[in-house]
Amino acid sequence: MSDTPRIGTIERKTAETEIAIRVNLDGTGTYDVSTGIGFLDHMVEQFSKHSLIDVSMKVRGDLHVDQHHTTEDSAIALGQALSDALGDKAGIGRYGSAYSPMDETLSRVSLDISGRPYLVWKAGFTQEKLGEWDTELIEHWFHSVAQTAGLTLHCELLYGTNNHHICESLYKGFARAMRIAVERDPRKGGAIPSTKGQLGG
Repeated sequence: MSDTPRIGTIERKTAETEIAIRVNLDGTGTYDVSTGIGFLDHMVEQFSKHSLIDVSMKVRGDLHVDQHHTTEDSAIALGQALSDALGDKAGIGRYGSAYSPMDETLSRVSLDISGRPYLVWKAGFTQEKLGEWDTELIEHWFHSVAQTAGLTLHCELLYGTNNHHICESLYKGFARAMRIAVERDPRKGGAIPSTKGQLGG
């Protein structure tokens, strides 16, 4: 099994956003994130720190319009970078699950790097914004990452009342589940973890 770091790089430019992202699946959780949306920066930093996936993310978006394009396009590009880094997914654990407690809040995130994108979202918020970030965009962020990274992703809030804690618990759970799923398993000898011989489709 190769020890070469798995790195994915994406540059994406549209009339609405300009994005450069680099991830290293075999990193230490270092990050350099700037999206123009403070709370989104904080959540991507949490993802990096707790997944041990290095993330460099620079985004310039049309925030004078609203936050939708910046949130969606940065998530699309992050998912693409993760997919690029995973390559043919040989030797990975593939599945990951994590319970994530934060004070009064508990969430559960389970995922399969299946190549078949799907999001099940059983969470919600009781306020419209966290910092300046519209909470309705949080589910959309997870959906967009799942679509482009090829994840079957289940996110569930088991209980909790503080909106900040709920959001952060979900991101940390996602991070820890991804850490497990992208890990190389030496017992697999570099084999693709599917009886089909490929993941996706």
